[in-house]
Amino acid sequence: MSRKIKLAGACLNQTPIDWNNNLDNIQSAIAQAKEEKVDIICLPELCITGYGCEDLFLSEWLPETALEKLIQLIPLTKNISVTVGLPIRFNGKNYNTTCFIENQEIKGFYAKQKLASSGVHYEPRWFTPWPCGVIDQIEIGGTYYPFGHITLKSRGLSIAFEICEDAWQIDRPISALNQKIDLVLNPSASHFAFGKSIFRENVIVKESSKKFDCVYLYTNLLGNEAGRMIYDGDVLIAQKGELIGRNHRLWYHDYRLLTVEVDFESHTAEKNIKPHYSNRMEEFAHAAGLALFDYCRKSKSKGFVLSLSGGADSSTIATLIGFAVRTALKQRGKTGLEDKLGFKLDGDTPNAITEQLLTTAYQATKNSSKRTFNSAQNLAASLGARFYDWEIDDVVNQYRSTVEKSIGRALNWKDDDITLQNIQARSRAPIIWMLANIENKLLMATSNRSEGDVGYATMDGDTSGSISPIAGVDKHFILQWLQYAEQELGFSGLSDVNSLTPTAELRPEDQNQTDEEDLMPYEVLMRIEREAILHGKSPKQVFEVLNKDFDSDKLKRWIKKFFQLWTRNQWKRERYAPSFHFDDFNIDPRSWYRFPILSGGYLEELSDL
Repeated sequence: MSRKIKLAGACLNQTPIDWNNNLDNIQSAIAQAKEEKVDIICLPELCITGYGCEDLFLSEWLPETALEKLIQLIPLTKNISVTVGLPIRFNGKNYNTTCFIENQEIKGFYAKQKLASSGVHYEPRWFTPWPCGVIDQIEIGGTYYPFGHITLKSRGLSIAFEICEDAWQIDRPISALNQKIDLVLNPSASHFAFGKSIFRENVIVKESSKKFDCVYLYTNLLGNEAGRMIYDGDVLIAQKGELIGRNHRLWYHDYRLLTVEVDFESHTAEKNIKPHYSNRMEEFAHAAGLALFDYCRKSKSKGFVLSLSGGADSSTIATLIGFAVRTALKQRGKTGLEDKLGFKLDGDTPNAITEQLLTTAYQATKNSSKRTFNSAQNLAASLGARFYDWEIDDVVNQYRSTVEKSIGRALNWKDDDITLQNIQARSRAPIIWMLANIENKLLMATSNRSEGDVGYATMDGDTSGSISPIAGVDKHFILQWLQYAEQELGFSGLSDVNSLTPTAELRPEDQNQTDEEDLMPYEVLMRIEREAILHGKSPKQVFEVLNKDFDSDKLKRWIKKFFQLWTRNQWKRERYAPSFHFDDFNIDPRSWYRFPILSGGYLEELSDL
């Protein structure tokens, strides 16, 4: 006997309180599902409001408006079952819920029990966890509906629910159910991090379907929703431990539907499995590119402005923008690009469009080299970016002479090294901001995470910008990715960049300044960072972990320098432009790691070395 049910998940590119956009995407996904004869469709967590509403969730009007929008969706559900996420205010408390609607009738609300509170998550600030096993009644328009830890019967199936974090905990809600479940629906808002999708697929979805002897359907949000977090648009379906459905990840669409027809009697399915990205390098290109594209269009900007030094950091950002244009054009076409950006584009090739969207400038001082100029100019030309170059020595000299007259002495490199370096970096900021203002574009800050660790960046210099797109990844990774982008992604304009030794080019040429000489080898910095910040180890514990791989005396000096500079520069991290979350951790005090601005500076801990 056949009991075939056509299941679908739809990832949605939502925006906090952008009601028209959010409902349009929901309506479009439902309409496509009906066209494809889908029986049950699962939409992501909090997709009506957007997941990233933050303290707006604490208001009374937001849940009220979300409920109004939910009611507007009910007529669209004729002959289909839909689960849609929204916040609900119930008995004076906020709950993160998903509503199951079947054939234009609300069947009930499942309320999330496990609230994400680690890393980038602050859900307990906004929501109350629902108690396991408890079912109540909520009144809406004079009708009462089941609310809480519900299960439902639909199309002959017994259906249970989990919402995102519910499935990541050992004592998960589905474990408490004393009944056979045929289908578990998991609407999620699970942020992107390197490698996370593989764990999600294997452990959360496949193992759950095997453990609970069911079909497990997982649906995630898509894109850069609110500024910092990126969502990969995962839709995953597994049956009794076997993957039967997987969506394309990190695509430049408003929504993407994945359907699988499942026979719940014979326990078979017609598989629909899309390919996935195989490594961090590939993931970074697609995640960062999509994040930049969404940030640009959602901020209603005309593109990007970048101070292109010819070095690794600014070249990475330029290449990511070029990659975003190339990918978006391939997936959406020129008309689709214009529709999302909100303005007409000149030309229809990636280079022609990049020329309109990306403006770059090489800002030289007497300490700049011909090699970095050629690197910047050649990369810009290969991408199609608009390229300017000018010298800022007159501006720097004016600042310098003003101060020298005031203090009654000449500045020199022996006594005033940091001062003379910083004024060059700061002098570049006002003029590049002018260009961004003139063109109504986003100014890109170029600092990476390694620089953020140790404050190796000039505040109001290279930290200036609307967004800091690579502040979530370390310099060691960036140098590897640039090689990958040249060799695997075909960005041949990076050949000059990849031949250079990273340097700030702020000291006179005869001093042979390099980043690693100023700091430490980037691989060492990266490994100290992971032990100290991700794993929370003390200086002595970091030394014990890394001592087998490095010279002990050098390692002690590097560890001491890292912790001293880390402590001294928290104020800089507090002021960095918003950055994207890529790794399993970051150093943004707004979204992952909080550290006191004033502290004892690890004096006792460093003495243990």
